[in-house]
Amino acid sequence: MADRHLTLAGVTTALVGFTSSSAVVLAGLHAVGATSAQAASGLVALCVTQAVGMLWLSHHHRMPLVLAWSTPGAALLASSGAVSGGWAAAVGAFLVVGLLVLLTGVWSLLGRLVTAIPTALAQAMLAGVLVSLCLAPVRGLVEEPVLVVPVVLVWLALLRLAPRWAAPAAFGAALLVLGLAAARDGGLSGPLLPTLAPVVPTLTWASVLGVALPLYVVTMASQNVPGVAVLASYGFRVPWRSSMTVTGLGTVLGAPFGGHAINLAAITAALAASPETHPDPRQRWRAVWVAGWVYLALAVAATALTTLVATAPAVLAAVAGLALLPTLASSLAGAMGEDAAGHREAAVVTFVVAASGVTVLGIGAAFWALLAGLVVLGVLTLARPRPASSSVEPSTADHRDG
Repeated sequence: MADRHLTLAGVTTALVGFTSSSAVVLAGLHAVGATSAQAASGLVALCVTQAVGMLWLSHHHRMPLVLAWSTPGAALLASSGAVSGGWAAAVGAFLVVGLLVLLTGVWSLLGRLVTAIPTALAQAMLAGVLVSLCLAPVRGLVEEPVLVVPVVLVWLALLRLAPRWAAPAAFGAALLVLGLAAARDGGLSGPLLPTLAPVVPTLTWASVLGVALPLYVVTMASQNVPGVAVLASYGFRVPWRSSMTVTGLGTVLGAPFGGHAINLAAITAALAASPETHPDPRQRWRAVWVAGWVYLALAVAATALTTLVATAPAVLAAVAGLALLPTLASSLAGAMGEDAAGHREAAVVTFVVAASGVTVLGIGAAFWALLAGLVVLGVLTLARPRPASSSVEPSTADHRDG
């Protein structure tokens, strides 16, 4: 019975992770210049690199270390638009992110600098990025009601009955709708077998400042740091250096094929790390081992999935928007909640600039949003009296392999 629970938890972890946000990944890759073949390649690369990373980390550390692609990072890409320098420059930005994550694992100062960015500002930047994406279901209901209404109804029903499965169920409904539409039009036209489309990366200042740095900050602040906290809540101390090395190396290797970033999972980590998986914490890593193999199987289907969703981009955008609504809610709460009381003005500025979608000097809004928020915060900090004493908790980046 225990082994059955482990297997089920592993399969569930992989399926929820894949179905709840693969539409966001495809939307993000398309937005920064990928063709359908290149977006499919990116999805395959992400599945493979995070699968191999999970298999190694879980087996080596005997710990439920779940990896995921950066969903907030994909959302950031989807709001960025075409990158100066094209798809090759976007791939170059992904490579830079991987190198920064690798550097974070070996140089603690970089990790401290990232975690020194107020959470309210990082969450406000992410919330501003997500607003336009979360409006897609509304637009889809008006533009393609026949295709989008069933998806929204399934999402709403599952949101009431089983919230964790709302996004995966919407994804399944979208596949059914798209499959019926494709059959009506004579079938799919495009590749079905897994393909990889390598690209030689190039670097531009616009891609580094407008894509790589915001993508790195969002991945660290919205995925890696919460991922550590989730596992800590179940009694696991994350091997920080090893995790950053594996995810950084996986991102570097996946970047030329279109993989934007892999990282520690936050939400799906709980599916494998909780007592429901196995009463003995020392056995829960086996669920992640199962999840890794399931992700390798999903990689085989990634290209066919990309071909299918390309038949109706409005449905893909609607599914991505629905999947991102919980992230938008949590980001707004993090930006404006009680814990952000001292940073609200700066967070509002960050949110507004990010939501504007402006591009200045070829650099997207996410970079300018974070810069504007930090400037406002600096001005307000100088204007306010400094408290007599303060205590600083150790940053997550101080974790080391045990």
